[in-house]
Amino acid sequence: MSHRTYRQVTGQDRSGLLSQVVAQRQRVSERLAGVRHVVAVMSGKGGVGKSHLTATLARGIAGTGRSIGVLDADLKSPTCSRMLGARGPVSVGEHGADPVVGDSGIKVFSTDLLLDEGQPLQWREPQNERFIWRGVLETGALREFLSDVAWGKLDVLLIDLPPGGDRLADLAALVPGLAGAIAVTIPSEESRRSVERSIETARQAGIRVLGIVENMSGYACPSCGETRPLFPGTAGEDLARQFAIPLLASTPFDARRSSRAASGSWLLEVLG
Repeated sequence: MSHRTYRQVTGQDRSGLLSQVVAQRQRVSERLAGVRHVVAVMSGKGGVGKSHLTATLARGIAGTGRSIGVLDADLKSPTCSRMLGARGPVSVGEHGADPVVGDSGIKVFSTDLLLDEGQPLQWREPQNERFIWRGVLETGALREFLSDVAWGKLDVLLIDLPPGGDRLADLAALVPGLAGAIAVTIPSEESRRSVERSIETARQAGIRVLGIVENMSGYACPSCGETRPLFPGTAGEDLARQFAIPLLASTPFDARRSSRAASGSWLLEVLG
């Protein structure tokens, strides 16, 4: 089955939908004009420490004196704002919504800043065929976060995506100048297979995968100081070899042993 896009519909567009979409994409471009690099952080599955890595990277980059922002695009399970010490309420001014400033001056925006404590995200979609509308609404929310939030001038904007590859393709359409994506995995074979699909989605969408970070690559023995395996498998190395992309960092459970990942220096080196 083939579908026509907005631009392929002939006749008068009485709804004005095409002009609205074009105008909003133009606003995204204008909002991000002062952002030097937009980088997505993705995974194939949940529970691999993607949001923790995003927050750690943001702190590390801020520590180098660069200006950094974080958009938590995991709309249903947002965690980055709390990890970065950002608290609401959100202020809306003449030029749009202002991101909340968290630890180390990091600019943050997230649905967590908009929801009442403990309340889930709920959409006002039609009662019939709700599952069809939900994806449209989620993409629309991401577009608004990019077009209506006054990010200002940033060296790097990190976008913490929900698990899977769908939202990454949406992001690529909204941000043609996307610098690339970082893929996060844990060592297990199950994670490797899941992240493999997300990397393939990125490649098919023409998105550069900057590299792979393998989280929970081991744990630091408190008595002997050695790093021992936590999960069986070598997913990080396997994915790097399969797709010919760099393994940027392997981070054990002990944060004291993950200084390179925490510094964010490797990401700045990749971005140039």
